[in-house]
Amino acid sequence: MRRQARRTHLQTLSVVAVGGALGSCARYGAALIWPTGKAAFPWTTLGVNAVGCFIIGVFLVMITEAFTVHPLLRPFFGTGVLGGFTTFSTYCVDIERLVRADRAGLALTYLAATVVIALAAAKIGMVSTRRILATRGL
Repeated sequence: MRRQARRTHLQTLSVVAVGGALGSCARYGAALIWPTGKAAFPWTTLGVNAVGCFIIGVFLVMITEAFTVHPLLRPFFGTGVLGGFTTFSTYCVDIERLVRADRAGLALTYLAATVVIALAAAKIGMVSTRRILATRGL
């Protein structure tokens, strides 16, 4: 029994690591495509976090209310891919960067806007997915 628990734990850690690497690469790619200046509003990070939160809202409704999925899908995609794609650390670095550039007001705006937009995006993803599923009888 202990060997099986260890194997399951290692499988979960492995899929989270692979998913996290994929999500982090996608976020890095977004930062390369849409770079942010030192004193500029971090639109890319805000957009990535909003998109990731919307997708997590859709994903969680799909796997908890509509479909039965492989047990490793949630840790791979939800924790790994989307956890690597969305970024609390870059969010914090962006706030610090704005404060150091004497843009404290913009930093506070970004701090609050990210929380509000991320929560709204997750809620919109959940509600819209439930509505779509309801119209399809799922």
